[in-house]
Amino acid sequence: MKTPRAASVLLLSAALASGCVRSYKADPPLPFQDFPYTSLQGQAWPVKRLPLEKTAAAYGMATVPEVAYVELNPEGQRTLVFIHGLGSYLKFWRYQLDAFAAQGYRVIAVDLPGYGKSDKPAMFPYTMEAMADAVREVVHALGVEKPVLVGHSMGGQTALSYAIRYPDEPAALVLTSPAGFEKFTWKEKAWFKRAFSSTLIKSSPEYAIWGSVRQSNFARWRPELEWLIEERVRVVSTPDFDSYAYANVRTVDGLAHDDFVRDNLGHIQAPTIILFGEDDRLIPNPFLHGGRARDIMEYGHAGIRGSELVGLDRCGHSVQLDCPQEYNEAVSAFLKKLPASGGTEPKQEPPPATAP
Repeated sequence: MKTPRAASVLLLSAALASGCVRSYKADPPLPFQDFPYTSLQGQAWPVKRLPLEKTAAAYGMATVPEVAYVELNPEGQRTLVFIHGLGSYLKFWRYQLDAFAAQGYRVIAVDLPGYGKSDKPAMFPYTMEAMADAVREVVHALGVEKPVLVGHSMGGQTALSYAIRYPDEPAALVLTSPAGFEKFTWKEKAWFKRAFSSTLIKSSPEYAIWGSVRQSNFARWRPELEWLIEERVRVVSTPDFDSYAYANVRTVDGLAHDDFVRDNLGHIQAPTIILFGEDDRLIPNPFLHGGRARDIMEYGHAGIRGSELVGLDRCGHSVQLDCPQEYNEAVSAFLKKLPASGGTEPKQEPPPATAP
């Protein structure tokens, strides 16, 4: 008997073959630097770059990488810093950046090292602690005090690492389908290392990309999201895709080593909301654990005192894209409850970070 996932892959493959689903593999290559970073109305976002000098020095990197970022409404009084997930880039916040800038917030979205328009250095550690240091350097360089960290999946684990190690800095956390709460044994961590490779990522056929994006991340897929497929398919034959694939492999290993986050949730002082899709098909890991996303999110909710837990019905892992209206409403309601000063509880000593 075929599993539902296998049946979905077969259906997508048949749809591509029949022409019912658009194929992009014959289109010209599209480098990361040419990805259109635009609003829903097609207005280009101003993309800037920042060298990570302090992060490079901290991790003994021979060259200083640069990260790309977008800033909207720089005069806003409270700053939201958006951190994307594994394999994605800041455009995955397309339904949020302009919407929250229009509400009066200063909005910053970062392409993490290895992703999007940022440099993809092999020497970068790709741990969540290193990712957090990169985000923190951007925050400090732009003069942001008390940022609200909005992280999706890997970006959620990055935000958690930031808030644990520097508990007096964030004003709040918006954890969106966050990684970091699920427990992995040492055997499962070893499995991740064996199962993921650059070759696997580079050799994925188009129907598999359709499946991994559409079926695994969404419960309410709609045609307007096909840019996710197009950009992923067309970028694969570009020169820096190898570096991107390598970054993904290293990052998966970093994500699996989440004991630091799991063991130190009690050190988080910032007001926190955990938002997730009740129909998440990626958390918990479907190959290793199975089960309900709610069970994993409740672990984090129990560990972060005073946190809110909000599950959105009929929404998948990429909940901010899948259910943008419900997601934005929940985030807006949370932000309105924050103290005007962005203050937090009295400072506690943070635990030491794990070694990169």
